[in-house]
Amino acid sequence: MFTHSIRRRLVIGSAALTATALALAGCGRSEDAPSGGSQATTTVSEGPATGNLTVWAMGTEGENLPKLMEQFQQANPGVKVTVTPIPWDAAHSKFTTAITAQSLPDAAMVGTTWMGEFADLGALDPTPQGFDTNGFYPGALDTTKVGDTQYGVPWYVETRLVYYRKDLAAKAGITTPPTDWDGLKAMAKAMKEKAGAKYGINLQPGGTGSWQTVMPFAWSAGANLTTDDQKEFTFDTPEMQEGLKYYQSFFTEKLAGTDLPPNQTEAQFVNGQVPMFISGPWMAGSVAKLGGDAIKPNIGVFEIPKNKTSTSFVGGSNFVVFKTSKNKDSAWKLVKFLSDPKTQAAWFKMSSDLPAVKSAWQDPSIASDPLLPVFGKQLESAKAPPAVVNWEQVANAFDTEIEKMAKSGQSPADTAKATQTKASSIGTGS
Repeated sequence: MFTHSIRRRLVIGSAALTATALALAGCGRSEDAPSGGSQATTTVSEGPATGNLTVWAMGTEGENLPKLMEQFQQANPGVKVTVTPIPWDAAHSKFTTAITAQSLPDAAMVGTTWMGEFADLGALDPTPQGFDTNGFYPGALDTTKVGDTQYGVPWYVETRLVYYRKDLAAKAGITTPPTDWDGLKAMAKAMKEKAGAKYGINLQPGGTGSWQTVMPFAWSAGANLTTDDQKEFTFDTPEMQEGLKYYQSFFTEKLAGTDLPPNQTEAQFVNGQVPMFISGPWMAGSVAKLGGDAIKPNIGVFEIPKNKTSTSFVGGSNFVVFKTSKNKDSAWKLVKFLSDPKTQAAWFKMSSDLPAVKSAWQDPSIASDPLLPVFGKQLESAKAPPAVVNWEQVANAFDTEIEKMAKSGQSPADTAKATQTKASSIGTGS
């Protein structure tokens, strides 16, 4: 599973979080610091890129990237880049087939949760020396590391916040967004009892990707998904149970519902039926498109409320170079180009992707947006799932147990135990 693909990749063009564009820029770095990967012993040569490069990219990124490659080719007249767009639903199998057949492109956009699997298959080239990683959001950088080795760089990121209707919050007597668990629970109750909502908040009650809604609560309670060496999963812990218990309480207290039709979050938000939900930045443009001018000023967001910490989920995509590339030097120069702040400013105008490097958020079109800076702040503490080979299988097992907990009343303790049993049986693959 690709951590960012769980979101519905709505075609909103340059639609913004509010009325402005949501596309963002992303990864600047210098050339004087090592990458930190234990196998990263090569460096990128001086001078322009040359020769032919093949690149794969998925979704709207695959459609838009050729425009950006025109700029790269203008700056490097001796190189020709061919971009192949790939549908998301076919991407994973296409990559694994190509790995087996040794028919990979030179470089590609790769989903963050595929990194462990592809590295284990020996497909990825370690990031060479000369890439300064200090400017990246820590959670995003962690998605490129498998064991002690860094592969590629974060290209873009996304994280999750709590969306809320400002007007209905005011009607419910909430003038300041909550910052802790008790405050979120109180706000959900007020939305239902005072603002006329059917449910105070929409929390995904199972199904594919529901772990992405649960884990911000578990991480905030101090839970971890694996041991430090990533050799074993750690679902059955008091901290995990605490996060699961808090999540389940919204359903047992009828503040969140299991009977809501799927894929109608925007409509439920616009009509006031469910005026809060947890999701990523793309949803603001989607809600604004559906609700029009009347809803735009009433879209608010706040960080995941704190227990021990305020920790959300970070997803996105990385950009990698494959070991089979015949033109690695130029391929890594392309990655550096994509990591340059000026390039990212151009990409900002083409895509709906959040920047993985913090300095890119200083662009006025980002800094002046009423919602985007909150996402940037949340990214400071956001976490990703472990870059281990079998994470997708374990995530599917976790989703199944989450659904039992939300819909059938399975206890948090039993949910944690059952998930641990399944995860231990699957193993990390490390």
